[in-house]
Amino acid sequence: MSTLPAVKKIRDEYPRPQFARDFWVNLNGEWNFRFDDEDVGVREQWYNRESAWFTDSILVPFCFQSELSGIHDIAFHDIVWYQRTFDIADAFHGKRVMLHFGAIDYESTVWVNGCLVTVHEGGHVPFSVDVTDVLKPVGNVVVVRVYDPSDDIALPRGKQYWLEKSESIFYTRTTGIWQTVWMEAVHETHLQRVRFTPDIDREAISIEAQVSQLPAASTVQLQVEIWFQGQPLKREVMDCTSRMEIRTIHLGTTTQRLNQGWLWSPEHPNLFDVRFTLMLDGVECDVVKSYFGMRKIAVEDGAVYLNNFPYKMKLVLDQGYFPTGILTAPSDDDLRRDVELVKQMGFNGVRKHQKVEDPRFLYWCDKLGLLVWGEMANAYAYSHEYVRKLTSEWQAVIERDYNHPSIVAWVPLNESWGVPNIRWNEEQRHHALAMYHLTRSLDATRLVISNDGWEHVKSDLCTIHDYEWRRDVLCQRYQDEASAIAAMPGHRKIYVGGATYDGAPILVTEFGGIAYKKSDWEGWGYSGATTDEDYLARLRDVVHPLLTSPIVQGYCYTQFTDVEQEINGLLTYDRVPKVPLEEIRKINEGL
Repeated sequence: MSTLPAVKKIRDEYPRPQFARDFWVNLNGEWNFRFDDEDVGVREQWYNRESAWFTDSILVPFCFQSELSGIHDIAFHDIVWYQRTFDIADAFHGKRVMLHFGAIDYESTVWVNGCLVTVHEGGHVPFSVDVTDVLKPVGNVVVVRVYDPSDDIALPRGKQYWLEKSESIFYTRTTGIWQTVWMEAVHETHLQRVRFTPDIDREAISIEAQVSQLPAASTVQLQVEIWFQGQPLKREVMDCTSRMEIRTIHLGTTTQRLNQGWLWSPEHPNLFDVRFTLMLDGVECDVVKSYFGMRKIAVEDGAVYLNNFPYKMKLVLDQGYFPTGILTAPSDDDLRRDVELVKQMGFNGVRKHQKVEDPRFLYWCDKLGLLVWGEMANAYAYSHEYVRKLTSEWQAVIERDYNHPSIVAWVPLNESWGVPNIRWNEEQRHHALAMYHLTRSLDATRLVISNDGWEHVKSDLCTIHDYEWRRDVLCQRYQDEASAIAAMPGHRKIYVGGATYDGAPILVTEFGGIAYKKSDWEGWGYSGATTDEDYLARLRDVVHPLLTSPIVQGYCYTQFTDVEQEINGLLTYDRVPKVPLEEIRKINEGL
């Protein structure tokens, strides 16, 4: 049996802050657990077994590979089972009970009281199931079987390595439950989702609301109340004559306008609070709390514009890994602290790299003010099955995160991962192009990069990965557009398949990677520093040429923290700054 670690809180914060209800129960904590290396669990009906059959215990939502799980086993175990019991709270009686999983990597099968209730594919997005009809008042049992093929390189997996021991740019795997499991109670007629689309030029917010069902011969209305800085601003009622309703609400007035302090930006992260009240025949049947930000991101004349003004993005690459939790932060405070540390160093954004991040992290970016580039966890090899899996999950990512004002760009592919032969293979080029157009068709409000780093087929930004460390070479390379496009860092063309540079803003979205050992971790980086002074000098040498370049519109430094064997972070793996944060801020400010 494993020994569960002592923790003060087990990720007990509300997991979905943009769509919050009062009636919910957190199912994180100790679960029964068992490996199924021989794949006999379904045949032997482990979903009907007593708790004693499960030979181990695990602390959810931490994967079994992590220290915080209480198991801490990095060996291959592709099939695992979870089990726990739960009772139904009094407040749930008479309502529909929804069982939610924040994320399970990778294929999940769920039983409740021995009944199969759902099957889900995809390791980075949430899924839910109505379990009302199989519940008992007390002693309910939920069982989850997870299949996660460790060595499948055509699986959308991000930085999770397909060998047992991490090395190079690849890290320890995450198998199974890695985000919060929870339940909530809803009326049969309830709000399923909302979608906010800001329009700062018209000073309006478009709200798309979806209702679960419309009972015959009933009147359904949705009341929308909007506050700004604690003051009531708007109250409107939408008549729901179909399951999907769209309403545009104008926010500007003659005395208070958006350009007088309502807009969202990293410098001024203004948010509007919203309460939705669904009424069935005049009786309240659902209440949901949410928020939105009024923000616009666009490209104009070769520059990036935020809220109609030129804006230089100063991002840092963030892998989102934690020493004791791997993909799962030990606490919500850790997620908030990461946002605060990034801002203290003078960055205004992060590029979440090869990871679909916890919604709580995005909440803190919205709340505290930090731009985010949302990136899919890629596969490493191409196949038709890979295309199906990536495309399906990417659509779910966009749907989950559409409302976050902090997200300003989407990156479905990175450095030709999943499309390694894109330069010569027409099929792979069509896939990258399809991902660009699919993303734009689902979200016309954000920038889309088809293949970050190089080998673009069509992108709203020209993004380049360049780990050159010599100041004079960088200054010469980024003195004009022609030399930047022709440089081929990484020995890859910037555009392929007949695509050419079209005047898009140029950003260097990976660079630096300076190794500096300031912890017990052994590792590597792209260039090595020996002292604090040497480290800061090397940092200035790679940042200042991009700050002073007449063509570079932004950058993304590699990287925020050390990660396992990579020691090229600005902070150690456990978030200790390698040099004073204010010195890094000065460099980002060009001082």
